[in-house]
Amino acid sequence: MKSVKFIYAMLATAIGLSLQLPACAADAGKAYVTNQDGKVSVIDLATMETLESIDVQATGTRGLSVTDDGKFLITANKDEGTISVVDLATKAVKKIPVGKNPEFVRIFKGLVFVSTEPSSTGGPPPKPDDVVKEEAKDDNDHKVAARIAVVDLKKGKKIREVVGGPETEGVEFSKDGKQIIITNEADNTVTVHNYKTGKLTKTIKTTEYGDRPRGIKVSPDGSTYIATLEFGNNFIVLDKNFNHLKTIATPLAPYGVSFDKKGERLFVASSKGQKLTAFNAKTFEKIKEIDIGKRCWHFTFTPDDKNILLACGRSDEIMVIDAEKLEVIKHIEDKLTPWGIVTYPKSMGSLDKP
Repeated sequence: MKSVKFIYAMLATAIGLSLQLPACAADAGKAYVTNQDGKVSVIDLATMETLESIDVQATGTRGLSVTDDGKFLITANKDEGTISVVDLATKAVKKIPVGKNPEFVRIFKGLVFVSTEPSSTGGPPPKPDDVVKEEAKDDNDHKVAARIAVVDLKKGKKIREVVGGPETEGVEFSKDGKQIIITNEADNTVTVHNYKTGKLTKTIKTTEYGDRPRGIKVSPDGSTYIATLEFGNNFIVLDKNFNHLKTIATPLAPYGVSFDKKGERLFVASSKGQKLTAFNAKTFEKIKEIDIGKRCWHFTFTPDDKNILLACGRSDEIMVIDAEKLEVIKHIEDKLTPWGIVTYPKSMGSLDKP
């Protein structure tokens, strides 16, 4: 009888281990990378290898996000003015029209927020010296206010719009969920809107500190906001009431920005300076600059916070950085012009957060 019990115990242990192993592997999660010249790449975060590509049935994909339950992947499709809603279990795709030149995607309170740019002509931004000339043109098209399309996935359609400034770039939400914060690169403003109504409640002009605000991120405790200024080669720090506190220098052309999960460090990706810079998130003193590739705009931490993955569009790669040592530890080839990157389980990054 003892031997029978022993065998049952061993079998139970073996079954338990077999059930645990996939769970441990699954805990590492996956990274999803939009490619402007191809499908969405899926990276296994346990091995840091590309697993597969997902056909979102569109081209020019840029912003992306994963629903909170991990069931759906959302991508912004520039070339056709839609988002793709991908069932990650079946890979079935549904398209929803959102407006011209969709770019930035955020999911908040179960809704999808997508920045659209009716005034954007595409291509590279003008050089700093050309900004005044651009503004002086007798052309109302470039002054058309952008729209943040709000999509209800259950209804499968856009349900309302929030009117931003010309060429809206980034979208963030206050910690209490009552406000939407938008960066508008064409008129050099950061605008604050009521979450429920979309009504404009405050405008912060950035020209005094720098032009072309792009990235926007709230600190984990909700006390500060960071907006990167691409033509200012710096970022500004705003308090919880959106008053200017500091301006901090960065390498050339900062864009993607994110705090770490604890709110102890701030990371900024500077595409032309080819640096990922870590700052102390309280004093904003520079901790370290990491050499990176070309046109590295967006990045994400892994769900365990141990690594940072950086999408480098002109280097055709995803760079893997040790988040503690702040050193590059791997290069994952991606020759389809990677644009954005997020993970599931969700983690801190320039495009998303838990």
